[in-house]
Amino acid sequence: MNQLFDKKYPVTSSLLLLTTGVFLSMLLLRGFDYESVQAVYDFGGVLGDEIQVDPSQSWRLLAAMFVHVGLQHFVLNMVTLYFIGRIAEDLFGSKAFLALYLLSGLMGNLFVLVFSPEVVAAGASTALAGLFAAIVSLRFIARSPYIRYLGQRYTALILINILFSFMPGISLAGHLGGLVGGGILAFVFPIYGERDSVKKSWRWGALILYTVGAILLCAWPFIFHPFF
Repeated sequence: MNQLFDKKYPVTSSLLLLTTGVFLSMLLLRGFDYESVQAVYDFGGVLGDEIQVDPSQSWRLLAAMFVHVGLQHFVLNMVTLYFIGRIAEDLFGSKAFLALYLLSGLMGNLFVLVFSPEVVAAGASTALAGLFAAIVSLRFIARSPYIRYLGQRYTALILINILFSFMPGISLAGHLGGLVGGGILAFVFPIYGERDSVKKSWRWGALILYTVGAILLCAWPFIFHPFF
């Protein structure tokens, strides 16, 4: 068990185990049908049209980041989480990292809700995009030359992520939403050793910007849905 759970990175390890548990449950309960649209939806995939009709389905906005469409999707995201999660957990600390991961994923799925409501979407990509964006933002925030250099290096990965989002079957809206969320939240959660690197006014401003943006995205479909 110690090999599966790294105490130095408790949140990264927990996210990996939880997401793996969901994937194995899909495989065991659905067999060869585990990657079908119906299976993905049943286990928590986001379908914006459904949430607009039944707001009680909003739990999917968080659950979807633990559900994956097929083995390749699952493995790619878990390998990425293993490496980027450890870096982010070192930089932000476990509690802030968990909040950053979940809130980035939430923002990504809110983008799906508004901009591609007819598609069943799932995966950790929304949250991972947020982690990438947060690290890139550190090139403008951090005082440490190494962390600024790290942020600069990850800029290329952001561009690759955006280009990858245009491939068939990939949620462009989800990836862009995750990037936006993570980029904003990097100003909210200070990194270890540099608690005062971001002014309090900027931190509060970023938190308000994220909160207002999330509320507007939540409300948008319910306000305008009757007119379409």
